[in-house]
Amino acid sequence: MPKKLLTFLLLFSIITGFLGGFLYWTLSDLPNIKLLEEYTPFESSKVYSSDGKLLAEFYLERRTFIPHYQIPDILKKAFISVEDVRFYNHPGVDLIGVLRALWHDIKAGGVVEGGSTITQQLARMLFLTPDKSIKRKIKEVAISIKIEKKYTKEEIIGMYLNQAYFGTRAYGIEAAAQTYFGKSVHELNLAEAALLASLPKAPSSYSPFKNKEKALERRAFVLKQMLENKFITEKEYNEALRVPLPEIPHYRKYEAPYFIEMLRQNLEAKYGNELYTGGLKIISTLDSRMQNIAENAVKNGVEQLTRRIQPPVESALIAMDIRTGFVRAMVGGTDFWKNQYNRATQALRQPGSAFKPFVYMAAIENGMTADSVINDSPVSFAGARAGQRWIPANYDGKYYGTVTLRTALAKSLNCATIRLASNLGVENIIEIAQRLGIKSKLQPYLPIAIGASDVTLLEMVKAYSTFLNGSQPAPIFYERILNRDGIVIEEVKPSFEELLAEEDVEQIKELLKAVVNEGTATRAKEIKRTIYGKTGTTNNYTDAWFIGFDDTLVAGVWVGRDNHKPLGPGMTGSQAALPIWIEFMKKAPLQILQEQNLLDPQSPLQHQ
Repeated sequence: MPKKLLTFLLLFSIITGFLGGFLYWTLSDLPNIKLLEEYTPFESSKVYSSDGKLLAEFYLERRTFIPHYQIPDILKKAFISVEDVRFYNHPGVDLIGVLRALWHDIKAGGVVEGGSTITQQLARMLFLTPDKSIKRKIKEVAISIKIEKKYTKEEIIGMYLNQAYFGTRAYGIEAAAQTYFGKSVHELNLAEAALLASLPKAPSSYSPFKNKEKALERRAFVLKQMLENKFITEKEYNEALRVPLPEIPHYRKYEAPYFIEMLRQNLEAKYGNELYTGGLKIISTLDSRMQNIAENAVKNGVEQLTRRIQPPVESALIAMDIRTGFVRAMVGGTDFWKNQYNRATQALRQPGSAFKPFVYMAAIENGMTADSVINDSPVSFAGARAGQRWIPANYDGKYYGTVTLRTALAKSLNCATIRLASNLGVENIIEIAQRLGIKSKLQPYLPIAIGASDVTLLEMVKAYSTFLNGSQPAPIFYERILNRDGIVIEEVKPSFEELLAEEDVEQIKELLKAVVNEGTATRAKEIKRTIYGKTGTTNNYTDAWFIGFDDTLVAGVWVGRDNHKPLGPGMTGSQAALPIWIEFMKKAPLQILQEQNLLDPQSPLQHQ
């Protein structure tokens, strides 16, 4: 054999062996394509109100998976035109496309067009790193061919569109449609489809929010490709060119933000990262209609107050269905987007006279009734320091002598209440309050009788719920949670604890009804149905409260300043908090019951 031929054969064998070894090494660790059968991209979890309204999304990647058969044809054509015009004809790798892209790059003197197919891009997104090595490119080709053998073209483009990143924190085509246009993919027009198709190549560069000129140029290119591929007509092309670009992204602001943030923290502690990636469906107990009424009541109430007193003023409201424990509305402040501090659940404030029902409940359990009498006259006690005296006084400076418990609570008489507490013992009052759900630390001194220990609004609302029938519902913030397949993975059922005797409840209800009928909350009589409740005002008008309930709802309102400075003279619970409570309670049960067709034609609710 000639020496030259021998040398050639030897070199050929070495090169062939090297290439074979390189290919074996490159392809030896290809991923298992069967994993795509369990394809589960990161997906947003969604929170819904009990009446079916989407309130919020929790996500690391804002994504809502949408099946390929629900993606409009015009959207697929837009992507195919600009990314892979021979998508339906190649086996995963388009040699013609590669040669065409190479020719365009040579003519342009640089890289202007890539040769990767949609399938190759999907393989890269799901299985490979973004490096540009030869090994990665060979793997990409091999994986693409395997994907094409396993899945239909429609399934492939569906996976691609659900996985692609579109900028502005939008992952997947549905999230992109919502972020850029505030609508679902089903509602997109041609121009909008073309804009979305222009983004994956360079989301930041072609963003209409960052570079309008480049975005228009890129969208026009997509439309031109669609026209040349006969996917659209000349008329459709010209009309789409004239459609203006979106100006601002549609970031989702939480509805009921204080409620949602509290719920998010609770669920994150239970579900961890799955809350942001698992596509959970969370059905909350919040009623969006009641929430809207609550937010408006707080807004209107604070606006009216700031016409009379110096701003800023804050307020909080919680409403709970006594029959279930479902929290139906929560407002934690006037503006969540400025301050996320939830005054409904986090703020520790003195409840003032709103604490007094615990004193009277202790008296009732000790054998007294609404008609039992107590002396309302000046009283003093030893102070905290030697030689000091604590001399409480009634709000109006008047004293009424011998009064019934009914009158003492209705008129919120401090001296009668403190004398009653002294007779009963502070430890008995604390026991009642703690039994009814007050978890905050209570100071074991007589001033506790008139609300001198800090509590939260949620604690007070929960405690007052017991006064309807002696049975206390556990507050519930969500009814059930479903996984991404719609299977219920958690369901929360109402639970109750019997805490007060029936005969004792009737007595405390008589006292709380007297507060409305003849006492400090007579304004609430305009609601035209039986209401029970108690106002609360602290020293120097620092805090104003009203907690009350009817046969279905218990609601509490607090008004004050975050810095604990006084609201101003005369800003009592009846003046500052009660009007907000009344606005909510007049509208909320009426609207909901009417929509649920639960109102009896003769119900007093029908005639308000």
